[in-house]
Amino acid sequence: FKLLGFLDVKNVPCARESILYGSVGSFVVGLGHFIATSRVRRSCDFAVGGFICTMLGYWFYCRYNYAQRKIRQRMIREGMKNKLLFEGTALDPDRKQTGNERSNS
Repeated sequence: FKLLGFLDVKNVPCARESILYGSVGSFVVGLGHFIATSRVRRSCDFAVGGFICTMLGYWFYCRYNYAQRKIRQRMIREGMKNKLLFEGTALDPDRKQTGNERSNS
C-alpha cells in the first residue's frame, strides 16, 4: 500500500520497518512522558517527535546497512565471475605454477 499517496511501503527497502519502529518509539515516548508528567497534549507532542526521530534514525541505519550489503554482493558477484573466467588459465591465482611456466614468465 502507499503511505501518504507516494511512499510505496511494500517496494521501498526499509520503509516498512522504519514505520513500524517509529510507531513503537512514538508509543513508548508518549506513554513515558504521560506517566512522568500527566500532561496529555505535551505527551502527544513528544509522541510525534518520538515517531519522527525513531523512524528517521532507523531509516538511516537500515539504508546504510542495505548499501553495504549491496556493495558486498556486487563484489562477491564480480569475484565469482572472475573466478569462472580465469579458472584454469595462467591468470588463475589458485593455480600452482610449474617450473616450465615460471621460466616462461
